[in-house]
Amino acid sequence: MNDALTVLVFSGAWVAFGVVSGVIGAFTPDRAFSRDTVLTRVRAWEDGGRLYDRRLKVRRWKSALPEAGGLFRRGHSKASLGRMSLESLDRIIVETRRAEWVHWANAAFGLTFFAWTEPLIGAVMTVFGFVVHLPFVIVQRYNRARSLTLRETVVARLARRTQAAGGVPAEASVRTAGDVRTTPGDSGASDRCPSDVVNQP
Repeated sequence: MNDALTVLVFSGAWVAFGVVSGVIGAFTPDRAFSRDTVLTRVRAWEDGGRLYDRRLKVRRWKSALPEAGGLFRRGHSKASLGRMSLESLDRIIVETRRAEWVHWANAAFGLTFFAWTEPLIGAVMTVFGFVVHLPFVIVQRYNRARSLTLRETVVARLARRTQAAGGVPAEASVRTAGDVRTTPGDSGASDRCPSDVVNQP
């Protein structure tokens, strides 16, 4: 192939996989992302997402990344999630897991070039995939860590209110932050969700 055709084929492959993976991610049921996996679990060394802000200044640049969640019929644009209720926080947590899986899949797509191109090109495409998608992965992990921390705060506040009102004990009201299932009345908190969590690709 000549150079122009090679660039066209490679670009088409990246775009096609990006669209396919996005559609698959959008149509995957929410329950598939209801809990973290070994890949998406927030680690202690991430310090609740603060590591990414301290070392990478993620809040300064994350809003500049494109947000594609709303492009698909069943996709959810994270920019539309605006209230710090358990419902909205749970939605953010689910969507960041979904998006992280899609971006990891796109990053790993570069490895497939080894199967049908020269090793050097395969290596270049692999590095390209991870360089392009790693910033998106970082943003998803930062936003999810922040959302999980906020969720714990909201759940604890609701538990205290319930206990003060003579309802069930606080210990029975608090749910694990990683469990995105909610109960009736969980969305009663009305605080605004901070823009550094809502504004996410």
